[in-house]
Amino acid sequence: MPDTIYNMCPDCEDMTEHKILTAKLGNVTVTGTSPCTARGRIFTGTIKLPKEFEVKVLISDGDLTESTKTILREDEIVAIGDEFDLDDGRHVQVTYIELPDGSRKKKSPSTEIKALWVKAFDTLKVKVSVNDYKKTYPMLCESEPDDEFTVGMFMHFDLWDCVIHAIKTKDKLIRKGTAEARNIVRIYAKIRHRDGSTTPMDDDEDFEFDDEQLEFTDDALMDLDDQ
Repeated sequence: MPDTIYNMCPDCEDMTEHKILTAKLGNVTVTGTSPCTARGRIFTGTIKLPKEFEVKVLISDGDLTESTKTILREDEIVAIGDEFDLDDGRHVQVTYIELPDGSRKKKSPSTEIKALWVKAFDTLKVKVSVNDYKKTYPMLCESEPDDEFTVGMFMHFDLWDCVIHAIKTKDKLIRKGTAEARNIVRIYAKIRHRDGSTTPMDDDEDFEFDDEQLEFTDDALMDLDDQ
């Protein structure tokens, strides 16, 4: 029995998600009570279950591409950035969607998809720019997608300790607060000295963070578990 199901809502006049409260499961239908999660309208009756089908999945790993399959439902909408687990337990993220005519889309109904191109998303290497006032050093921090980083948090590398003073996400620059690794574009940090002080830096609101392309290598890799 599914927890939720998409159905035409009389209030929304659109296909919306309905939560299954009480129901009897048939071969291809669910009969029972299900409120619309968008408007709260309670629908009582029989809903046809969406069909499931296989879609080709291409996993890119450097120069290598591996082919496998995943199961989608005919009522699903798939978008770039979506995450899901393969049958073997690997967590992946959609990088682009291929249609039957060879074109690509950022978002598509599942029934129109020929193949999903994905990348492994179990472990990320978050970019960290560490500043010592005179120079910025490119570092990497190995983390899981849901690991959280907070402004003011200490980070420990082989060469030095540093403290996060800003986080650039896909949407904004954070000077206070927390962000998940999956949403982080770059972390900005200041070197922390043995006496507990940090490298002098202009903390004025007009300070411009340098987004120049720095070379990030595995030689400067921090594992979050080693903190």
